[in-house]
Amino acid sequence: MSVTLTERAARHVANFIGKRGKGIGIRLGVKTSGCSGMAYKLEFVDETLADDIVFDSHGVKVVVDQKSLVYLDGTELDYVREGLNEGFRFDNPNAKNQCGCGESFNV
Repeated sequence: MSVTLTERAARHVANFIGKRGKGIGIRLGVKTSGCSGMAYKLEFVDETLADDIVFDSHGVKVVVDQKSLVYLDGTELDYVREGLNEGFRFDNPNAKNQCGCGESFNV
């Protein structure tokens, strides 16, 4: 089981943590929401919790809780710029469908 970042996403997260002045990595999770049933949660992590699973990806810690890992296993997170827009893109092999914005999905 794993969740990874591309090199570009890892650099973006590491730079942001540096500017933030604290943090050990990024937390990726899911919640019931969105137009397709589930939505991604993404936040900075200052400390891990007892049920967290930690992956190291290009020197950045990716923290996922056990319940979310079932839906996120194999996911790669990239940071992309397309025209005037930029942000994270989720490549989740478990997602059967996703909404047009790419922020919610179903399995």
